[in-house]
Amino acid sequence: MELKDSIFTDLVDGHLASLIHGSCISTPTVIVIGGGISGMAAAHILHNASLKVILLESRNRIGGRIHTDYSFGTPVDMGASWLHGVCNENPLAPLIRQLGLKLYRTSGDNSVLYDHDLESCTLFDMEGHQVPRQMVIEVGDVFMKILKETDKVREEHTNDLSVHDAISIVLEKHPELRQEGRAHQVLQWYICRMEAWFAADADMISLKNWDQEHVLSGGHGLMVQGYYPIVKALAKDIDIRLNHRVVRISNGSSNAMVTTEDGTNFIADAIIVTVPLGVLKANLIEFEPKLPDWKVSAISDLGVGNENKIALHFDNVFWPNVELLGVVAPTSYSCGYFLNLHKATGNPILVYMAAGRFSYDLEKLSDSSLVKFVMSQLRNMFPNATDPIQYLVSRWGTDRDSLGCYCYDIVGKPEDVYERLRAPIGNIFFGGEAVSIENEGSVHGAYSAGIMAAENCRAHIMQKIGSIDKIKMVPLSNQVIEATTIPLQISRM
Repeated sequence: MELKDSIFTDLVDGHLASLIHGSCISTPTVIVIGGGISGMAAAHILHNASLKVILLESRNRIGGRIHTDYSFGTPVDMGASWLHGVCNENPLAPLIRQLGLKLYRTSGDNSVLYDHDLESCTLFDMEGHQVPRQMVIEVGDVFMKILKETDKVREEHTNDLSVHDAISIVLEKHPELRQEGRAHQVLQWYICRMEAWFAADADMISLKNWDQEHVLSGGHGLMVQGYYPIVKALAKDIDIRLNHRVVRISNGSSNAMVTTEDGTNFIADAIIVTVPLGVLKANLIEFEPKLPDWKVSAISDLGVGNENKIALHFDNVFWPNVELLGVVAPTSYSCGYFLNLHKATGNPILVYMAAGRFSYDLEKLSDSSLVKFVMSQLRNMFPNATDPIQYLVSRWGTDRDSLGCYCYDIVGKPEDVYERLRAPIGNIFFGGEAVSIENEGSVHGAYSAGIMAAENCRAHIMQKIGSIDKIKMVPLSNQVIEATTIPLQISRM
């Protein structure tokens, strides 16, 4: 229900909201804030459960950090692009099968590069000389030994350390693992790729928690047709209000109210908040009453990483037929890498990717300066590289609707932070990738968190009206559930 009047005080008291609810609304109403995959999943679930759902999205599009761009004449994901865990156990698998979406597997399980295998990469130094493959393999083995030794460092220290500090301790204890010259640069590139997994620098990542994520089996696969078809499918029949930026959430005794930037008020029986953690950290939404201290500390106790993409569309292919092109350097900050979409899709597109502090620094440049920088990297490797005919640039760190990409465990993270972040407050429930205990930072983690928030919200509403079994919960449409026998379409060129 949408109101333009100033009814804030009455709502908090619960009187007017209860009156409106009793006289005008027969079906319980839920407002979902945020149109990323977590919010879309929550809205989809509740709509299928016969609740009235209104989804408010601040952008002029749905998807959130899922942003499939079609301006190149082919889908290019400028945000999330991998399915982490190409297997039937992935909660997105039934929907991917039903929609007939294709996956291109870029790695198997336990890849040293997480989402790529060693044999799919070609590395160059900053002078444009190709790094011998044998050196890449040997330094990769050393990197794995270093990471294994950090387990001992973790056991020896009561207090949490950063991954960077742990690696330094390992190299101090085991000088035989140190690398010199170009081999040192290759080692820094491996650290750079590790940092990309968390979208944060190694000196910010918790040693205690960095390897505790539950990674599904089946390796990692690119969504060849992009992620948008999944979001679009979840959006079917949902009442979605684009360009509705929420600035205040008021929680009453029996109802809640959401106020948007233009002063419009929406009243509902419950609210599900799925906005990015970066938005909550920046206090861009006012809560009335204020969030309790335990919730505020939970929001501050997780880090938000940043990763950006510069996608380049060429009229010809001048690079080798590998999945990843890397630039090694004396520090992980100076390393770089290109994803070769031609290998996966047949289109002459390279995507330069940068994470952590370097990603924030790149956002300080203009689009044209960014492309010039990236092309200088390419021309070091390939002097005959042609200029791109089109380009795209993401700026997730300064985008006020995201303020970062996905969360990571900071040094000293409390063990109960995810439980506190996910815990409801009265009529307000929380979703989003940050509340996923085992799969934070992943699309399927965000999706599952949205479903969990919806199920908890529905149970809360049904208990409140005394009809816990009155409305049947349907996790997905019957059509999707019946598609479980359709195999995932996986390729590896």
